[in-house]
Amino acid sequence: MWTRNFTLYFGARTISLLGDGMMPVASALAIGKVYGIAGVGYVLALWTASAVLVMVFGGVVADRIGARRLMIGADLVRVVTQGVVAVAFLDGAPPYGLLLVTAFLSGTAAGMFEPGVNGMVPLVAGDPQRANATLKIAEAVTQLAGPALAGVLVVVAGPVVVYTADAVTFLVSGVCLLLVRVAVPRPEPSDVLSDLRRGWEEFTARSWMWSVILVWVFWGVLVVGPYVPLSSQVIGVDYGWVMAALGLGTVLGGLVAIRLRPRRPLAAGAVALSAYVAVPLTVALGLPLPLLMAGHLLGGCAWAFWSVMWSTSVQTQVPPDVVNRVNAYQVAGSVAGMAVGQALAGPVTALVEPRAFMLGSALVTAGVVAALLSIKPVRRLGREPRRHATGSADRSVREESAAGVCG
Repeated sequence: MWTRNFTLYFGARTISLLGDGMMPVASALAIGKVYGIAGVGYVLALWTASAVLVMVFGGVVADRIGARRLMIGADLVRVVTQGVVAVAFLDGAPPYGLLLVTAFLSGTAAGMFEPGVNGMVPLVAGDPQRANATLKIAEAVTQLAGPALAGVLVVVAGPVVVYTADAVTFLVSGVCLLLVRVAVPRPEPSDVLSDLRRGWEEFTARSWMWSVILVWVFWGVLVVGPYVPLSSQVIGVDYGWVMAALGLGTVLGGLVAIRLRPRRPLAAGAVALSAYVAVPLTVALGLPLPLLMAGHLLGGCAWAFWSVMWSTSVQTQVPPDVVNRVNAYQVAGSVAGMAVGQALAGPVTALVEPRAFMLGSALVTAGVVAALLSIKPVRRLGREPRRHATGSADRSVREESAAGVCG
C-alpha cells in the first residue's frame, strides 16, 4: 500500500487534518480574547456555512479539472488566509471584519477541498479499505494533536505563531499533493448545471446512499452536532481525558478495519455503530471518569469502523468520473445536519437539561442503527462495485433504488 503516491497523499492529508484541528482552538483562544464567545461563534459559523454552500460546486470542479489540482488550490488559499490573520495579530487586535472575510474564504477553500478527499483514495491506493482505515487512524491522531498544539502555541508563543503554524500545515499539504502523480480522466464537454444534475442523478440512483444520508441528517441534528457543547458542559475538567479516550478508540477502530473485511460492509458497519450508544449514554448517566473513558473508547472504535466501511463503499460503488460530485452531495448532507445541531445546542439548554438531552441522543443512536439495518439496500450492499460501465449507474442499482422507495 505504501507506494510513493499513497505516502505523499497520506502526508498531505495528515498535515492538512492537523491544520483543521488547530483552527477551532486557535480561533476560540485568540479571537475569543479580543471579541468574546459571540465573536468566536460568528467566525466559526461563517466558516462552516461557506464550506457547506460551495461543497457541491467543489465536486463539479474536482471532476472537471481533477481533485488533486483543486485540493492544491484550496490549500494555497488557506495558506494566504491564515497568513493574513497571523500578520493582523501583530498589532494585537485585528479588525473583526477581516476575521470574518478570512473565515469565509478559508471555509470556501475547505468546501472545495473536501469533495476530492474520497475521490483521491482509489487513485493513489490499490486497496481502498486499508487506505481508508490508515487515514482514519491519522485523523484520530490529528484530532488529538491539533487542538493540543494550538492551545500550547497560543499560550506560549501567542496567536501570531499559531496562525503561522496553521498556514505552514496547508503549505506542506499543497507541496505533497503537487508531487503526487495520478491520471485524470478527461471529462466530456458540459455545463455546470448539467454536471450538477448528473451528480444528483448518480446520488439519487443509489438508494443505499441517499437513505443513509437522510438518516444521518437526523443523527447530526440530535446526536453529533450538540454533543461537543453539551458534553463538555456536563463532563467539565475531565473533558480532555474523555476526548483522548475517544481518539484512542478511533485508532483502534481503524486498526480493526484494516484487518476485517465483511462481505456486507454497510451492514457490518451499522452493527458496529450500535456501540456508539455508549458515548452519549455514559455522559447522560454521569458515570465516573474511568467508565466515561471506557464508553468513549468503545464509541470511537465503532465510529471509525463505520466510517471506513462507508468511505470504501462510496469509492468502490460510484463511477470514477462522477465520484467527486457524488461525494460532495453526501458530505454536504452530513455536515448540514451537524451544523444545525451545533446551532441548536445553546437554545436547547434553555428547554432541556443537558444530561436529559444526552439520554435522548443515546436513544436516537439506537434508532439510527435500527433504521440503517431496516433499509434493504444498505443491508445487502456487497463489496464488489455494482456497475457495468464507467459514467452510468448500473441497471441493478436503479432497480434496487426503486425497490427501496416502494418497500
